[in-house]
Amino acid sequence: MSTNHFCEEVIIAGFGGQGIILAGRLLAQTAMKAGKEVTYMPAYGAEVRGGTSNCMVVISEKKIASPLVSKPDSLIAMNKASLNKFAGRIKSGGLLVYNSSLIDKAPDKLAEGVEVLAVPADALAVELGNKKTANMVAIGAYLQKRRLFGPDAAAENLADVLAKRYHQTLPVNTKALQRGAEFAVSGS
Repeated sequence: MSTNHFCEEVIIAGFGGQGIILAGRLLAQTAMKAGKEVTYMPAYGAEVRGGTSNCMVVISEKKIASPLVSKPDSLIAMNKASLNKFAGRIKSGGLLVYNSSLIDKAPDKLAEGVEVLAVPADALAVELGNKKTANMVAIGAYLQKRRLFGPDAAAENLADVLAKRYHQTLPVNTKALQRGAEFAVSGS
């Protein structure tokens, strides 16, 4: 009897104000609506804006024993401090998506077979007209690489995770998810 089943452990990390917690909530909500088992655990420093921020999301076909992620399958790093903190933990064969607008290069030492995707998330978000959508650009790229759900599935859940006062940003956040996915495919 095989015990193999789908399980994806993700850490999304950056500094307060980059929408790290929102990105994690969106990923968790999208997975939950797709019928997966999900845990979501945010963590942020006392400073909030400008301080450290990360969240751990576990997506599985089976019940999840713990929300803690010590060795992620994937890391989405939005700033250099987060990359330095978490990159060495990525499992062999994992995925690293990093914001190349703020990070000049991937670390030299990664586990064997880690796929690296440098996404100029801030620059692409600025092109879309809203720098605050860099988190959605990164999530779109991640979703495209992992093929868990498409950017459209994530976009359908944006209204559930965004506070009503930000619903006017739904169109640009949707475009950011799509732009990230496009970048993951084309590299430009």
